[in-house]
Amino acid sequence: MVRVLGFSCLAVLLRSAAPLLLLLGVMLLPPQPALAAPVQPASEADMTLYTRIAAVNVCIARAAGVSFDQAVAIAGETIAQVIQGQHGSAISVVGSEPLSLDDLRKGSINSAVLGAVEICPQQVPANVLKDVEAALKQAEAEGR
Repeated sequence: MVRVLGFSCLAVLLRSAAPLLLLLGVMLLPPQPALAAPVQPASEADMTLYTRIAAVNVCIARAAGVSFDQAVAIAGETIAQVIQGQHGSAISVVGSEPLSLDDLRKGSINSAVLGAVEICPQQVPANVLKDVEAALKQAEAEGR
């Protein structure tokens, strides 16, 4: 450690930067309202919006040259984080209990894929299109 006039340079730097570091830390914290409203599960309308956002993100990423798997993973993670943060990991059509982050990710990725198939099928690999179409036909046959 370097010492200048008997002081550690690191100690001087930390003391002089402490207010800035504290301010930066406070700015990075998420805003917390004084009386936060109870968190509501994501509604069907919320999920429709989130699915559309994820699908558009997949389409944009694919058009920019991002691999399909990576585009879907990023879009899915984004939506999973939104549901976790805004709705306490709960989705009303699934139930009132919060879902695990892993379950949110899986569902969000599936939603992103289904949405991309709907709005930009030319950006979806042929094998994925085939699998989605088969799954949709099966669900329709089972009355879902």
